[in-house]
Amino acid sequence: MEDRVKQFIRTVVCWYSSHGAKNLPWRVASDPWLVLLAAVLLRKTTSGQVTSVFSKLASLLPTPRHASEANPEELRRLIRPLGIVRRADCIVEIGRMLCEKHNCSVPCELNALDSLPCVGRYAASEVLLVTCGKPAALLDTNMARVLQRVLGVQSMKKRPHTDRELWAFAESIVPKDAEQAKAFNYGVLDIARLYCRPKSPKCGECPLRPLCLYAKNKVNT
Repeated sequence: MEDRVKQFIRTVVCWYSSHGAKNLPWRVASDPWLVLLAAVLLRKTTSGQVTSVFSKLASLLPTPRHASEANPEELRRLIRPLGIVRRADCIVEIGRMLCEKHNCSVPCELNALDSLPCVGRYAASEVLLVTCGKPAALLDTNMARVLQRVLGVQSMKKRPHTDRELWAFAESIVPKDAEQAKAFNYGVLDIARLYCRPKSPKCGECPLRPLCLYAKNKVNT
């Protein structure tokens, strides 16, 4: 298992360096507020949809203070194409709490980030990963699916991305180097989006096929 995990990490990092979606604005941002803003928008939404409104929202709300003073109705109109317009209220609430408790700045601490309204561990981890230089796992339904299919790491939860044991495993295999940690996490997510789909996965094209237990079982059945 240890050797498979090491090869898994190497393959993902190498693939991401050549093929990953490295230019998404929140993946290259240096401002933790913009990363947090994007993470809130990306929940249950595709990166393509978020890209279409992110630059407008970032210009309108360049800081938590701007978010805390924003008109929720104006934000709802802007993000309506993404669905779940309640996220407009979440953004205002997050801005207000950051100004009340953190001097209008985004902390680089998991517990502080996780305690913000509408944030949660994934979004908190993305801030730590991208702008705080802290290796963290981005465990969502997509990463959980890849881990289960490729490595056979199973969860008993109906929502595996809420499984503490799966989180612990994901954290344990993230490279310690900050840049490699980013490449690994985003590489897994990109591979999940392009190849390791929930239905009709493209196993024949997937760079993880030689390691994947799921693909091996498909061939043998």
